[in-house]
Amino acid sequence: MEPLAERMRPQTLEEYVGQQHLVGDGAILRRMIDSGNMSSIILWGPPGVGKTTLAKIISKQLKRPFHTLSAISSGVKEVREVIDQAKKERFFNPNAPILFIDEIHRFSKAQQDSLLGAVEDGTVTLIGATTENPSFEVISPLLSRCQVYVLKALEHNDLITLANRVLTTDSELKELNIKVTEEAALVRFSGGDARKLLNIIELVVNAQRTADEIIIDDKHIVDILQQSPAMYDKNGEMHYDIISAFIKSVRGSDPDAAVYWLARMIEGGEDPKFIARRLVISAAEDIGLANPNALLLANQAFDAVNKVGWPEARIILSEATIYLATSAKSNAAYLAIDNALDFVRRTGNLPVPLHLRNAPTKLMENLNYGRDYKYAHDFPNNFVEQQYLPDQIADMRFYIPQNNAAEAKMHERQTFLWGKRKE
Repeated sequence: MEPLAERMRPQTLEEYVGQQHLVGDGAILRRMIDSGNMSSIILWGPPGVGKTTLAKIISKQLKRPFHTLSAISSGVKEVREVIDQAKKERFFNPNAPILFIDEIHRFSKAQQDSLLGAVEDGTVTLIGATTENPSFEVISPLLSRCQVYVLKALEHNDLITLANRVLTTDSELKELNIKVTEEAALVRFSGGDARKLLNIIELVVNAQRTADEIIIDDKHIVDILQQSPAMYDKNGEMHYDIISAFIKSVRGSDPDAAVYWLARMIEGGEDPKFIARRLVISAAEDIGLANPNALLLANQAFDAVNKVGWPEARIILSEATIYLATSAKSNAAYLAIDNALDFVRRTGNLPVPLHLRNAPTKLMENLNYGRDYKYAHDFPNNFVEQQYLPDQIADMRFYIPQNNAAEAKMHERQTFLWGKRKE
């Protein structure tokens, strides 16, 4: 018999659980599907949130041929064969067939290049699925031809809705006497992953199949999962829990905890590039201006990991992790840009002061573009006080220095140059 996750795979959008920001009434993907005008897209999100299911539903609803390629087992040859097949199908169907590529982040540059022409000329409508940031893993020419949509981990209510549906509609389970008395562990161990939720239910049911009444509660779930370590895989909730613990340990300046979580990821077979990339982000977000060298070192570690690979990459990752964990911390740059972005979204496009504008034409000169601008390098200390923000917010502050040696020095210079305005 098919696994429960396959038996319960939704066939329509009405059966699909979660992702209402994309497929709910009036949402962007729902509008595309309803109109029949589907563009190439990349679905980015954690495992078990419905990427493959959504691709199949789209194909079925649009009544288009559906081709699928695995990034693990398919090469350029297989890509070209599918494209040739799609060209033949266009003779019988004016709409482009859908080509679904699971784990598109694992496609090599050559494989991705081989898709470009077919996507650009509409031979196929590409739907790619990835658990990794497409900005890093998908080549720019292909990324520019696709819309990227972010799928979220399923929320508590989504998981409970799915569990109730499974227990009342699955042809096998609805015949059993199943009683759910507690939901906490079921939701927690599912980690927003529908496939994991269904696997847990199946494990718990199978373990009690001979009983008159099957109980799904926290105790049974914990007991079963402790006996089934395979439930904890690097693509499931532990992947996200452990990387969260890792980054929070770095942020919290605990090198021992950080190295422990690093070891957990290495032992679990985590992609070293994923770890290195998160260290680069942490260097900018958590260490920031307190130690700008942290970003340089993290970036060099990322490059070195790509060159070296396992097992030696563990040493590079350990060095970078310990350096970042023991470094002074500041999130001032992170807060500054988020404050500025929030302000821009609320206030719109305030005009650039005239003296800061270029004047490449006579008309612009006559309109006072660039007039009275002072070139900083013509003045002592390469500085002259003048207004750089729009008139309405001339004294606005977005960057607030934090209490560490590096930013104290920067603050001292700003105060020397600007006086009370930058205190």
